[in-house]
Amino acid sequence: MYPCIPPPCLHNLRNPGDAFFFERWFRTAENTLIAGVDEAGRGPLAGPVVAACVILPPDCDYHHFRDSKALTARQREHLFTVLQNNGSVFGVGQAGVREIESLNILQASLLAMRRAVASCIAVNHGKCPEYLLVDGRFSIPVSIPQLSLIQGESKSASIAAASIVAKVTRDRFMAEAHVRYPQYGFDRHRGYPTRTHREAIALYGPCPLHRRTFRGVVEFV
Repeated sequence: MYPCIPPPCLHNLRNPGDAFFFERWFRTAENTLIAGVDEAGRGPLAGPVVAACVILPPDCDYHHFRDSKALTARQREHLFTVLQNNGSVFGVGQAGVREIESLNILQASLLAMRRAVASCIAVNHGKCPEYLLVDGRFSIPVSIPQLSLIQGESKSASIAAASIVAKVTRDRFMAEAHVRYPQYGFDRHRGYPTRTHREAIALYGPCPLHRRTFRGVVEFV
């Protein structure tokens, strides 16, 4: 059992649009480290699942960070650069295609999140976050106290920032994969099950980046 934190009473939250509420709630001192964790790539038929763990500086303009799915690719790239230059600390982890096949996508996602947390701690010279804000309903297998938030990208700027880092990192990976396997169009759909992607799998068969246990791929293995 991992250390989950009971959430504050959200019914009494005066401003439900306050995306820094949880960060302030758990910050007991100026140097308290609060990290947001999210992943990208649970739904695609190809490529890894990528997670990020982000510690935003307490004085940053957190209003810019929103759910990565609500942003354009250009906006995500811009905010990724902002995170690299505004004093944020972040780490990235991933679980590869073969790990997804052997573990299942949920467990692979949690593994990627655990690796992202470890990467963030390493980047931060061994300093662990005191609390984790995690997107979704499941706990990460680490000993750090954590709060899981369904649709966390809209409730926590730290989780939203993590979603941006994870999405940009994964999109870049899939753009590079397109160079190796141009017949699938990874640069356009990033491995998601679009009609064009499904037709390409039917025509060419799966490549090493395809998840062979996923419907839409397994039929052609």
